Amino acid sequence: MSEAMASLPATTAGVKRRDGAAGDRIFYWIVFGCGLFVLVALFTAAFSMVWDGFLAFRTFGFGFLTGMEWDPVAQRFSGLVPIYGTLVTSALAMIIGVPVSLGIAVFITEVAPRSIRGPIGGAIELLAGIPSIIYGMWGLFTFAPFMSDYVQPVLIDWLGPIPVIGALFTGAPLGIGMLTSGIVLAIMIIPFVSSVTRDVFLVVPAQLKESAYALGSTKWEVVRDIVIPHTRTAVVGGIFLGLGRALGETMAVTFVLGNTHNIAVSLMEPGTSIAATLANEFAEASDDLYRSSLSALGLILFVVTFIVLAAAKLMLVRMARQKGE
Repeated sequence: MSEAMASLPATTAGVKRRDGAAGDRIFYWIVFGCGLFVLVALFTAAFSMVWDGFLAFRTFGFGFLTGMEWDPVAQRFSGLVPIYGTLVTSALAMIIGVPVSLGIAVFITEVAPRSIRGPIGGAIELLAGIPSIIYGMWGLFTFAPFMSDYVQPVLIDWLGPIPVIGALFTGAPLGIGMLTSGIVLAIMIIPFVSSVTRDVFLVVPAQLKESAYALGSTKWEVVRDIVIPHTRTAVVGGIFLGLGRALGETMAVTFVLGNTHNIAVSLMEPGTSIAATLANEFAEASDDLYRSSLSALGLILFVVTFIVLAAAKLMLVRMARQKGE
């Protein structure tokens, strides 16, 4: 009897180990399926756009990427104009938004009193949660008139006569256009970039900063020589996250870009982007070639975004190797 009682705990432990192994296998296959779902969804989306856009590429060939004509009546389509608009507005958003985002993150983590760090951080999170269509409506009804009445006339008068760069600031102060769209996009990406940057700035070891202050460094020197070098990999990742958001933004850009199929050097002129073209015209595409051309534009946007994010990943890996991580 005593021997049977002594063997009971060992038997119970063996049952627990078998149950734990079965649970681990189930857990493994569940999370494996979740990870595989991402790849399946990615390749399914890519395949569907390739399949739907094949007719446009077969009809127009390489000219679809280089032509400027977009005429649904004559059944002639090309994607250079929306590609150009997407790249220009995204570049403007990054030029404006990244410095502001870094400034916000530095202010919250290094300069601001503790009493206002929370409210400012909360406001940043609220900006990230506002739907893009709200940004578009605000841009069209509030910001575009402000640009037309106060900002664009000054830029045209002061910067327009300057050689070379003056070509970027010529035209009529319409309010809508590339510049307005770029500024609205910058406002939209600021919460994402600044939130990521703030979080990584907060994990910088306090000993490093305190040592720099003890040696007589100023706040600017600490940020420049300690904080940013220590977190540059994550900062670059946050910047490219904002770029991915800017490339694919639809509704806000559609409201303020102007939606005209023309390429103009001036940032004051209206234009269009891939996302705006899809939003405006997909419901009106009444024939196969029209729908295929729009799907081909979606495929181009997919490829551009994929290339940008892949380049960011390679850059982060290289930077991590240089740091010995």
